[in-house]
Amino acid sequence: MRKFAFTVAALTGAVALTAGATAAFASAGNGPGTSSGATATAPGTGAPVVAWNEELQGVLKVPGLQPATVHPTRSYALLHLAIYDAVASATHLDTPYVFEVVAPPGARPDVAAEQAAHDVLTGLYPTEQPSFDALLSSELASVPPSPGRAGGVRVGHVAAELLLDLRAGDGSAATPPAFTPPAAAPGAYQLTPPNFPAPVFTNWGSVTPFVLSRGDQFRPGPPPALTSTAWAQAINEVQALGQDTSTARTADQTNEAKFWAPPIWTTWNEIADGQVTARHADLEQTAKVLATLNVALADTSIGLYDAKYHYLFWRPITAIRAGTPGNPAVTANPAWNALAATAADPSYPGAHSTFSAAAAAVLTAAFGARVNLTVTTDTPVGGPRHFTSFDAAAAEAGLSRIFAGQHTRIDHVAGAQLGHEVAQVALQAFGPLGR
Repeated sequence: MRKFAFTVAALTGAVALTAGATAAFASAGNGPGTSSGATATAPGTGAPVVAWNEELQGVLKVPGLQPATVHPTRSYALLHLAIYDAVASATHLDTPYVFEVVAPPGARPDVAAEQAAHDVLTGLYPTEQPSFDALLSSELASVPPSPGRAGGVRVGHVAAELLLDLRAGDGSAATPPAFTPPAAAPGAYQLTPPNFPAPVFTNWGSVTPFVLSRGDQFRPGPPPALTSTAWAQAINEVQALGQDTSTARTADQTNEAKFWAPPIWTTWNEIADGQVTARHADLEQTAKVLATLNVALADTSIGLYDAKYHYLFWRPITAIRAGTPGNPAVTANPAWNALAATAADPSYPGAHSTFSAAAAAVLTAAFGARVNLTVTTDTPVGGPRHFTSFDAAAAEAGLSRIFAGQHTRIDHVAGAQLGHEVAQVALQAFGPLGR
C-alpha cells in the first residue's frame, strides 16, 4: 500500500482530498515500520485507545445501529487505523498505514488519537454523535488549551477524514444481490431450521481488503468428499456432541458452546483491551496492536465470506437430517436439532475458528506465546475461562462451535488455517508489535 504525506495546514477544512488527488501528495514510505521523520514525541498511555474501542463495542451492541449488510470488523479496522495513523504522524515512531499527516511541532499524539477516533465513529454512526462528543469532551477535559492540543486536533481530523474517504469506495456499501440457495443435493447449502434465515454478507468476499491483495488470496481447498472417512468422522462428531439433547457432550463443553456465543470479533477486542491495560502499554504500542488486530480481523471476514459463498457447503443440521448417500458410516437423524440456532451462512470454513486464529496470531506476536489469560464475555454461562496462551483460547473458541452444533471439525481446521495466514500478512504489513 503506498503511503502519502500531508501538511496539516494545507488540509485544514479540506473534505474531498483522496489518494487520487496526486498533486497534493508526496510519497512517505513503503510500509508501516520505523519512520525517518522528526524526533519522536513521548506517546503517553494507551488508555484513550481502549476507551474508544469500548465505545465502539457499546455501539455495536445497540440493535439497528450497525448496517445489516456491513460487517462490524470494518468499523473496528477504520477506528483503529485512524488512531494509528494519527499517533504515528504525531510521534514518528511508526510509518502510518497510508496517510502520514505532517504534524505541527509539538502536536499531542493523545489528542490526535482521541480526535481521529471521534471523527471516524461520527462518520460511521452519525446519529450517535452526541455520545461521541461527550466522550471526546470527557477525554480531553484534562488537556489545557495549547498549540500542542490544537495541533493534535488537526492531525486527528485529517487522519480520520482521509481514511474514511479512501475506504468510501471499497464495496462495503453495495447492496448484496438476492441470494438463491443451490438446488437441494448432498453437500449443498440450504437455509436452516427453525427460522430459515436469509444468508448474510453474500458479497463480502468482494470488498476491497486492507492488506490482502484480494479476498480469495488464501481461499482454502474444498472440503473432503462426502464419501470419505474424514467426512464421516467429522459429521458423526457434531451429530453426537452438538445435538440439543446430547448426552455425550460434557457439562463443560456445553458451557464452552454458550460462553463463546457472542460476536467473536468483539470478544477478541475485549481480550486485547484487557491485555494492553494490564501491561500498561503506551499509546503507540496500543494503537499499533489494535490496528494490526482489527485489520487482520477485517480481512479475515473478507476471506471467510469469499470461501463460504464459493463452496456453499451445507450446515451440519442439513447434513445430519438428510444423511450422506454413498457413505455407510453416516446415519441420518431427521429429528436432529443443534444446541444453538444455526448461523445464516454456509458452513465451510467456520467463522469462530477463522477469526480466533487470526486474533491469536496477532496477540501472540505482541505479547508472547505464554500468558496468564482470563476471558469473560457478555454470556454469563461457563465463564470466566482461563488459558495459558492465546492459541489455546482460539482453539477452544473454534471447537466450541462443534459443541453448539454449528460446525464440523473440517470447518474448524480450514478456518484456523485461513485466519493464521491472513494474520501473517497483517503482521508483516505493520511490523514488530513487541516493546
